[in-house]
Amino acid sequence: MPARSADERVDALASTPLQGVLVVNLGTPQAPTAAAVRRYLAEFLSDRRVVQLSRLIWVPLLYGLILPLRSPRVAKKYAQVWMDDGSPLAVYTQRLALAIGERLPGVRVAHAMRYGGPDIAGEVRALQAQGCARVLVLPLYPQYSTTTTASVADVLGRVAKDATAPRLRMVDQYATDPGVIAALADSVRAHWQARGRGERLLLSFHGIPQRLVDNGDPYSAQCHATAAALAQALGLGHGEWLVTFQSRFGREQWLQPATDATLRALAGAGIGRVDVACPGFPADCLETLEEIALQNAEIFRAAGGGELSYIPCLNDAPAHADALAALARRELDAWR
Repeated sequence: MPARSADERVDALASTPLQGVLVVNLGTPQAPTAAAVRRYLAEFLSDRRVVQLSRLIWVPLLYGLILPLRSPRVAKKYAQVWMDDGSPLAVYTQRLALAIGERLPGVRVAHAMRYGGPDIAGEVRALQAQGCARVLVLPLYPQYSTTTTASVADVLGRVAKDATAPRLRMVDQYATDPGVIAALADSVRAHWQARGRGERLLLSFHGIPQRLVDNGDPYSAQCHATAAALAQALGLGHGEWLVTFQSRFGREQWLQPATDATLRALAGAGIGRVDVACPGFPADCLETLEEIALQNAEIFRAAGGGELSYIPCLNDAPAHADALAALARRELDAWR
């Protein structure tokens, strides 16, 4: 067979279907106002994956009590951490997606939110309109949970029912991805070098109800696997690091130990400084910047502790983008 000319090779490359990567995060209000927060929380807390209660009980409670009371309070919290360009989670997710795209030549990269906008289905269609015959979905949930990852899969399942949709594939977890663990370890070391090192490193993950874990959700085990891999990369010994869970909602039993209770206990034991990282959160958000860096720092001080030194999330750091781009490339190359 004769060799193809340069023009033929260019034409063949141009006719090759493009691949897309859709980076997905949880979501955020569009503004730090009670109205915007109410719209966001209404969608988020209406997801059956998030709140698994009877609709007959939950919907009246949500709209009659929770949204009217929580929305103004949560809006004030968002106002404390809002950036010039918008919500931290939205800003960092967009920047991270752009950075990943720069590392994946020939791949179209976009971002979406599970709740709020830009929405997943719309961004899948936008990538398809750009020529992507298949789209790899990368949720920014390192640890799999039925409350988060499975909810993204629900949306993709609905999109895939349309016979005209592109082929879809999802990364369901990357709890111990070597590149991400290395990036986390480097960020902790850099923080220690710049700020000094505390007496304990507390690794705080978002909590979920214990009932879900008892029913088979692997989230807790994967959080502990992430923490153990990070501690090993940092060369930490027994007693130098702890795993805790934050952001409890409702009255049922959630994963233990709780971050706030642990901080009170450490303060009571005479620990003067604690460093806190949140390796389950790829991008800084309300739960890290307000709940940990502000609220839990005050809890620690009020209990007799000294400084809570918060270690920022990886956000759009080059090492983070490198790791996720490499992960996406491996998944794309393995997709047949």
